[in-house]
Amino acid sequence: MPEFVSRLDFVAGRVVVDRSGLTGRYEFTVRFAPPAAGAPARSDDAPDFFTAIQEQLGLRLRATRAPVDTLVIDHIERPEEN
Repeated sequence: MPEFVSRLDFVAGRVVVDRSGLTGRYEFTVRFAPPAAGAPARSDDAPDFFTAIQEQLGLRLRATRAPVDTLVIDHIERPEEN
């Protein structure tokens, strides 16, 4: 699940934390409509991402607060020439 969850951040548009308790490796396919606003309409009426995750995998993404690792860069300089 950690590999799958790490890929959800991009599609969900926010940080996703795995609280499923599932371990091991799984093979599955999820069909959903592209999340981009200007994406072309699909003819197969695919569900949105959040609906697909719940209906096809039985998982629910829920907005909540949780601690996450964050990298903060407080200063940057161009390297000097040798």
